[in-house]
Amino acid sequence: MKGTLAAMRTITAPLVAVVLLLGCWQVAVMVADISPFLLPRPTVIAHSMWSNREVLFDATLSTATAALAGFALAALVGIIGGSVIAAVPVLRRSLYPLATILQMVPLVAVAPLLVIWLGFGLPTAIAASAVVAVFPVLASTIDGLRSVDPGLREVFLLAEAPPWTRWRKLDLPASIPAIVTGLRIAAGLAVIGAIVGEFVSGYGGSRAPLGIVVMTAMREARTELVFGAVALCAVVGFVLFGVVSTLGWLLLRRWHSSAQHELE
Repeated sequence: MKGTLAAMRTITAPLVAVVLLLGCWQVAVMVADISPFLLPRPTVIAHSMWSNREVLFDATLSTATAALAGFALAALVGIIGGSVIAAVPVLRRSLYPLATILQMVPLVAVAPLLVIWLGFGLPTAIAASAVVAVFPVLASTIDGLRSVDPGLREVFLLAEAPPWTRWRKLDLPASIPAIVTGLRIAAGLAVIGAIVGEFVSGYGGSRAPLGIVVMTAMREARTELVFGAVALCAVVGFVLFGVVSTLGWLLLRRWHSSAQHELE
């Protein structure tokens, strides 16, 4: 019962805040008589989203596909690459600083190269999403693997366990809290990367993604549709973050249960 009430409070509080924010927005625009081109009312945005629901639905699916694929690729490369770099001191000293430097390069500057290499379309959006999301997973994996208890590693060394067995049964499970944190950060960045990739790749048609909808509506001075597409971008990011957080919670609960069982 207490858990249900806590969950309801967790869900209700943000919803109430959103409703109050939208209400203040609506009243402020009406009282100040702000031009719809500059700041449309929430009711106008909602009407525009409903009128263009088919286009926005397809666009949301396209963006969600790019973000999810980019996130999955970033998670795979980040965990495997981080494990290899953490296991080999030479790679840790040479590749990790290089990856840190590359992360400082703005994605907007790199995205045109992705178009040259991969062409216009979904592959560029997926690549852009993966590029911007991979570093948090890589860094968190390396930090998690390097923080494994040395005493436990000694036990595996005394048992002459192969590196693969030690990674699978000790290093990776012990790094779950750090990796989950990196995956949560990467979930939000994956959507940002996908949108930037869509801006640059510029593919349209019946399956035009949200990034193209935003740019097209901006050129047509349809500010209400811009707001609607941006809101759906936020929804995609929120859903992806929620899925990752839920999976991370399940993994962490299992990890804590295993650790408590070993202590007992």
